Amino acid sequence: MTKHVISSALAVGALGFFVLWAQTPAQVTAPACGSQNSDKAKKKKGPPQGPTPRLADGKVDMSGVWNGGGPGGDLAVGLAKGETIPLTAEGLKVMKSRQSKDDPEANCLPTGIPRIAPYPWRIVQTPTHIFFLFEGNIHSYRQIFIDGRKHVADPDPTWYGDSIGSWDGDTMVVDTIGFNDKFWFDFRGHPHTENLHTVERYTRMDLGRMSVDTTITDPAYYSKPFTVHFMATLRPGEELMEYICQENQQDAIHLQGTADVPSRP
Repeated sequence: MTKHVISSALAVGALGFFVLWAQTPAQVTAPACGSQNSDKAKKKKGPPQGPTPRLADGKVDMSGVWNGGGPGGDLAVGLAKGETIPLTAEGLKVMKSRQSKDDPEANCLPTGIPRIAPYPWRIVQTPTHIFFLFEGNIHSYRQIFIDGRKHVADPDPTWYGDSIGSWDGDTMVVDTIGFNDKFWFDFRGHPHTENLHTVERYTRMDLGRMSVDTTITDPAYYSKPFTVHFMATLRPGEELMEYICQENQQDAIHLQGTADVPSRP
């Protein structure tokens, strides 16, 4: 019961930060040096140490409970230094028209790709499939086929698309098409169409760290493909909880203003 309360509190806290960020960005400041928050941050443990685990066939074992690996508040945080998101005029128009209260994730809908909720998620690896099991936002799952099949000719538009995985050395490459156009890339409301094509590269660098690079191609809203980079951290000993966002969801109605607020430096 305590863990459920903590997880719910994290969700409300994260959403509350986004509400504050959207309404009064100038008031969000970092804690002063020497504050209790700063001291706690210094004591925070890093990712578990150790070599990259492998299966009996020599392939990297991707399994485990992870946290992070995608954008939450702002897709641009994952860009390389000096780069900007290449929005077209139409993409910028759609983004500026969005209201915070309409964010699909805030309304208990899936995050899509590459966005990720601020909750743990598990990788389950088999010889033919890799499954991502998400604790939040709707306790959903994503399946990636690694049995050598091709994309279906005319996939039904879905939140996570039609995902085909293959190995490039020690990196799992996931090619996905067949998305719907409903999810947002981040809280700011970066949009996409049903023609979205993503290529993700998952590299388990060692025991506790996973590098995730996602290349996004969607010509209607972005003038060229671009890549965002995020890191996921292993959570040893953690288990996914049964978290149902729609139970007692009271947050979205309090969100105010447009979703497109200035990105953080």
